[in-house]
Amino acid sequence: MSEEVKEYTAEDIQSQIKPLSGNAFVRFFQKILRWWLGVWYGFCDKKPKFSALVYKVFFFVVFSMGVTIWQFIIMAVVPLFLPKTGPVGWPMIPIGAAGGNEFIIFGDQDGWATFICFEIAVFTAQCINFPLQRNITYRSHGNPWFQAMWYFIGWVLVSVATNALWGVCNAFLLHWGSPDIVNGLLKTVLTGGVSMVIFFFIFMVIFPDNNKMAKKARAKYEKLVAANAPAEKVAKAEAKMNLWEDKALKNNAEKEYAKAKSQVNAKAMTYFAIVKASENPKLKEEEKAAYPEKIQKAFDNAVEAIKIKNEKEEAFNALNDTKEEK
Repeated sequence: MSEEVKEYTAEDIQSQIKPLSGNAFVRFFQKILRWWLGVWYGFCDKKPKFSALVYKVFFFVVFSMGVTIWQFIIMAVVPLFLPKTGPVGWPMIPIGAAGGNEFIIFGDQDGWATFICFEIAVFTAQCINFPLQRNITYRSHGNPWFQAMWYFIGWVLVSVATNALWGVCNAFLLHWGSPDIVNGLLKTVLTGGVSMVIFFFIFMVIFPDNNKMAKKARAKYEKLVAANAPAEKVAKAEAKMNLWEDKALKNNAEKEYAKAKSQVNAKAMTYFAIVKASENPKLKEEEKAAYPEKIQKAFDNAVEAIKIKNEKEEAFNALNDTKEEK
């Protein structure tokens, strides 16, 4: 039955609400999450560009800080069980102002075991960080192997830079007699903080905004066509334009469908909350009189949300079917 002639009922709205967990603790947080998603996607409709920036910055910081904590836990615990053999590494340049302690990039003042432990901590942190940033923060649909390759190259370069920075700081901390646990914390915060800032810009390159890239690719294509450029050059630009527009279309459809599902759930819950409130026996007559209009408005909003969700779902599935056919 088409959306134009279908008569919606309270049962149709009820079917849109996902069942809550039987666990009271989990159910409490599910309700909070559903409420928040409804508020968030409403905000996204009003401020699309600003909300997109907030989304990226929030998850980028959360995931980056999460893996930084992971690094600190490893560096605070594992070195306690490692042998300390003394300064090793490269370039081993003494710093007079730091009491002669060596400046080290590849190595550590406590030996190779500590250096290797730190590199393992950082590497595993990036193995966790990359898929989270790619799939959740930037929702990228690019080639994962190509992106992983550039991410690894970026990590190597960032590691060299942060190791060099730490090499100077560590020499002075040892000279001042700073405790090992404090040194571990400072090392994690310093190297992690610098890495987070640099990686923010690296992510902008390896996880580009599909809509911006599609717009840029189309502008380049149209410019070449207007300039009567060689057919081969135009064809190459057209292929690139189609590629980015296809990625942008799929990405937008995915986001719109996710938003529509959350909104319909929120609107449905709002409707039943108003219906329940109208049945309160303590309501005054004038308050009861206002509820029929409130209920009808909430019902209409829920029905409209269902229609939008069905449209977005159909568009999303159509794109996926096209992808499978290819």
